[in-house]
Amino acid sequence: MENASNQTSRPREPWNKGKLVGQKAPFKLKEVWAIRVWLQLEHRTRELALFDLGLDSKLRSCDLVKLRVRDICHGDHVAARATVMQQKTSRPVQFEITEQTRTAVADWIKTRNLNSEDYLFPSRVHKSLHLGRSMTHWKCPKKPTFRGTRTTVRRRQRGLRNHGASAGQW
Repeated sequence: MENASNQTSRPREPWNKGKLVGQKAPFKLKEVWAIRVWLQLEHRTRELALFDLGLDSKLRSCDLVKLRVRDICHGDHVAARATVMQQKTSRPVQFEITEQTRTAVADWIKTRNLNSEDYLFPSRVHKSLHLGRSMTHWKCPKKPTFRGTRTTVRRRQRGLRNHGASAGQW
């Protein structure tokens, strides 16, 4: 009996006390450029193409890894615009591909010698699957420490709309 009353009288500490929870802060423009430079210096063509294409397209990762070469390429060159059907909303998303991203993606395609029917980011583990399918056995950490690039792009666009010319601070 005594033991039960001690447990109720002692305040319990919240599980998230002192921990960063909720939506993570978006990348700042300076951090985006630092990541790009680091990926270039490390000769990480695949990661650079994935990172740049993710920023340009604002697609969710599940849609990004399912891209095929034909979705963004016309013949031998990477298109300036692309349209992709989103998995979650079943709506088409049109996006512009910047010159820097086109160069990174073209280098990646050339490095891997990908055909138009191939996944743009094939799995390194399984032969025929795309990157996302090969990671289904991974467990997502309870407290991720990554930052969302999708939010970064949206906030940057919102800042450009709301603040006009003063958005150069981004």
